[in-house]
Amino acid sequence: MDRHKAIVVGIAMLAGMTGARQANAQTFRNYHCLDGTQFIVGFYDYDTRAFLQIDGEPVTLARRLTVSGTRYSGAGITLVIGKSGGTTIKHLKRPATACALI
Repeated sequence: MDRHKAIVVGIAMLAGMTGARQANAQTFRNYHCLDGTQFIVGFYDYDTRAFLQIDGEPVTLARRLTVSGTRYSGAGITLVIGKSGGTTIKHLKRPATACALI
């Protein structure tokens, strides 16, 4: 038990010294699309943007208004996540393609 307390105290001290603060809830999702595209998207409770890793590059997408579901776009990329969970992405002047969680 003492070893566990020491580890927790050590981590707390390290976080305090580096000025790091605990991040709010975060969600990361991995997708694979019908056209072969694969990407990772991250969401944070404190931020309305979507953070993508696609084609080996990081891209930040702003949330846009939509009638149904959620839409994010920026840097020539549009990500749509429907209310039912269906997801599509459009990038690099390619047509929109359906994607599924992996």
